[in-house]
Amino acid sequence: QVQLVESGGGLVQPGGSLRLSCAASGRHSSFNAMKWYRQAPGKEREFVAGIVGGGTTRYAESVKGRFTISRNTAMNEVYLQMNRLKPEDTAVYYCDVRYGSIWIASERGSWGQGTQVTVSS
Repeated sequence: QVQLVESGGGLVQPGGSLRLSCAASGRHSSFNAMKWYRQAPGKEREFVAGIVGGGTTRYAESVKGRFTISRNTAMNEVYLQMNRLKPEDTAVYYCDVRYGSIWIASERGSWGQGTQVTVSS
């Protein structure tokens, strides 16, 4: 049973930065892709950023140039560096990992508890 644990959220002023972390436990093998999602109040969960085995990254247009996804494959951890934060970035942030061809959260339903990010003055 894979467990995803997100951390690093908090309250930050507009223009500030946060670094989110996600630890994936329960498997001995490394995951081959990871993603971050977020869900704002009253909205559907949306894709934020992703990274695949070769290191190729992809970002939602709304965060491109401000957010950076990275990973520590050996530790099965993924990070999201968020800079120049805006109030519209306020949401609960979730991670997802792919083991083989299966996404643990979005396909298996094993979402973590998420981490709250609030951007407000």
